[in-house]
Amino acid sequence: MRRQLLVGLLLPVTALLAFNAWSLYQQALAAADTAYDRTLLASAKAIGELLEVEAPQGRAQVRATLSYSALEAFEADNRSRLYYQVLGFDGEPVSGFDGLPLKRPSPDAPPGAYAALVGFHDDTFRGQPVRVGTLLQPVAGLAGQGMATIVVAETLELRQALARQLLLDTLWRQLLLLALMAGTVVWVVQRATRPLRALGASLQQREDDDLSPLATPGAPREVQPVVEALNALLARVSQGLEHQKRFVRDASHQLRTPLAVLKVQVQSARRGDLAPMKALEEIEGTVDRATALANQMLALAKVEQLRRQGPAEPLDVEPVVRDVALELAPLAVDRDIDLGVDTAPVRAAVHEWALRELTRNLLHNAMRHARSTVTLKLEATDDEVTLSIADNGAGLSPGVRQRLFEPFASGAPAHAPAGRSGLGLAICRDIVASFGGRIALEPAQPGADWPGLVARVTIPRAAPPVGLRRTGTVQAPVSAPPPEAQP
Repeated sequence: MRRQLLVGLLLPVTALLAFNAWSLYQQALAAADTAYDRTLLASAKAIGELLEVEAPQGRAQVRATLSYSALEAFEADNRSRLYYQVLGFDGEPVSGFDGLPLKRPSPDAPPGAYAALVGFHDDTFRGQPVRVGTLLQPVAGLAGQGMATIVVAETLELRQALARQLLLDTLWRQLLLLALMAGTVVWVVQRATRPLRALGASLQQREDDDLSPLATPGAPREVQPVVEALNALLARVSQGLEHQKRFVRDASHQLRTPLAVLKVQVQSARRGDLAPMKALEEIEGTVDRATALANQMLALAKVEQLRRQGPAEPLDVEPVVRDVALELAPLAVDRDIDLGVDTAPVRAAVHEWALRELTRNLLHNAMRHARSTVTLKLEATDDEVTLSIADNGAGLSPGVRQRLFEPFASGAPAHAPAGRSGLGLAICRDIVASFGGRIALEPAQPGADWPGLVARVTIPRAAPPVGLRRTGTVQAPVSAPPPEAQP
């Protein structure tokens, strides 16, 4: 960042300063020309004052009585030299140095900055660059009158020295400004990136298992989104690791028991303690319970995976719920339970697999505890979808109802048959949480001898119902189950 700022800022500024220095040098030369051109004009006028007119052969001619030593007064110092030449009325050389470059000003030219017919230009004389001033000087006398031409040339050492001095006097201030800008950029970047460097140092010094949120109270607002994103990432990683640890811990704890029981049963069958069919029946029951437990634990892991995937697409809830009810209708027939389904077309942002697992677990629990009826009801308001599954069983106390949502908790009485893992409602709780909803267990009929229990799930609604509301009932046929199938 520091390098990019320095290059991005100082490179165009340096280019601008270089162009400004060249422009300033040209302006300084122009200013020096303006100042020293007046000296050239004064020299030319001084020479013109010393010109005379004579007619030795009856023809008026210009005569100059000026020596070169008289021009020393007009030389500024010893760094530059001054040359002159006087031309007569017809352009003939009269005095001075021969071969001086000449560019006469036009008498018809508009008046310039000087009250004289004078022109200035740059040229070369004797291999040196010079500044040439050409003055048309009227000369009159008793012998006649005319227009003489006075050419004065000066080498450029003094002008260039003055321009360089003006340039240096300005350039060192600009270079100081450039250095100040570079130092300011470095200081500002160092100060602005101090929270990032502190953040990097804090991350490097952390232990491998430290996933606590980063605390950067002094970080600027521009860094806060980075810190918040890192904290959110750490929270997700921590949640995933915690879920993985819990899964491994629960799996090792819960699967150890059925595997140990299975091993004992196999050893007992090999010793002949039980009849072969009886031993196989017990082994089959143990395998079924272990399989159910493994499936439920995998379902818990899959719910966590779905939750981390983010919100689901809107789904028609009614067909999924009715399909699960029809799938479990044979179980209701086997247990002599009247299964009623009352649904309406609704949509919610849910995963289909999770909705099926939720409905299946709640119906299984209701059928396990019901005396004779289980009712599934699906309804919706403007904002929410409510799925309720009620049974007419014995019901549960408030403390037990709350505890049932914890993993491996069970509300079954002590004499109930073994084989329940206690994961069904924990799975339902996690599924509902992934939907952004809530779940509760409530008495179906408070005050009755058989109050029953209703599992009520409320989730946000994704869209208005599709089509018209319709209500129907799926009635499972009732047949007399065999005596051993009675609950």
